[in-house]
Amino acid sequence: MPRRDDLNTILVLGSGPIKIGQAAEFDFSGSQAVRALREDGYEVILVNSNPATIQNDPEMADRVYIEPLLPDTVRKILEIERPDALLAGMGGQTALNIASELAHDGTLEKLGVELIGSDLDAIDKAEDRDLFNKVCESIDLPISEAIACNTMDEVIKAAEEIGSWPILIRPAFTLGGLGGGTAFDLGQLVEIATLGLRNSRISQVLIEESILGWQELEYEVMRDGSDNATIVCTMENIDPMGVHTGESVVVAPLQSFSDSDHQELRDKALALIRELNIKGGCNVQFAYNQFTGEIRVIEVNPRVSRSSALASKATGYPIARMAAKIAVGYTLDELPNPITGEGTTAAF
Repeated sequence: MPRRDDLNTILVLGSGPIKIGQAAEFDFSGSQAVRALREDGYEVILVNSNPATIQNDPEMADRVYIEPLLPDTVRKILEIERPDALLAGMGGQTALNIASELAHDGTLEKLGVELIGSDLDAIDKAEDRDLFNKVCESIDLPISEAIACNTMDEVIKAAEEIGSWPILIRPAFTLGGLGGGTAFDLGQLVEIATLGLRNSRISQVLIEESILGWQELEYEVMRDGSDNATIVCTMENIDPMGVHTGESVVVAPLQSFSDSDHQELRDKALALIRELNIKGGCNVQFAYNQFTGEIRVIEVNPRVSRSSALASKATGYPIARMAAKIAVGYTLDELPNPITGEGTTAAF
């Protein structure tokens, strides 16, 4: 389907200042997205609190707000500008959390602002650990034994149900593993879970059986509104589970897997993003036990990420640009493949 003509003005959320888990790769992605939208004739408003970025240059967007990236601030800007749509998938976890909060509290509906790219339902299912596990179970994807908790009493009860140490604590709606960790005893569990509950936007942590030492694999996937989907890049972490992917040495593409193993993971990644109804670019992470051949789904990032930037650089495929085009109605089979040229489409 062609570009949407019912949208005129689009507000794009940046990622804010450089910090652990969120750095220049989001300026790289945001700049691609802003250029892609403007070349299609859309008026682009950018909100970003970091003046030292390329996307904040005057010639990039039609208007730039250098303001704190907080829900209240963005709400006021939306009230002033009254854009037709909000694109949050280029600003990392910070932007995604703001968009989610403004959608849940009714601000977007009240102002008539459409959340484009992955919708609220897709964001919630990918970011809420309990909902994500239910999605995986519904399509028979293997996940670690895990229990979503909202209080410390629930955390302790969940640890007793799992019954073995170490235990992994994973907060919902956080960036770069903030507030998470691995507990080897009850004292560490209470300490880490307290931070996790505090840092999670919805005060939720997932208490999960440990898969320390397993191999971590990533699939960078694109999908459009017509259900065309493609694997852009595969990545293999040299460091095992237990070392955060943001700190691990990563190679692209997969180096130590057979084609049959790759095809199995590919099918699982595509099935998952289709069930989540993600539109645009996303990152699917798996854990693999080299000794038993077991696979576990770790998580999905329903947005561009650090891995997206790596995949773009490794392959030449401009993931953020394509995600922005998909957000305004284009399908992958309408867009030329930027690597092979006009002869093939971006779905290939």
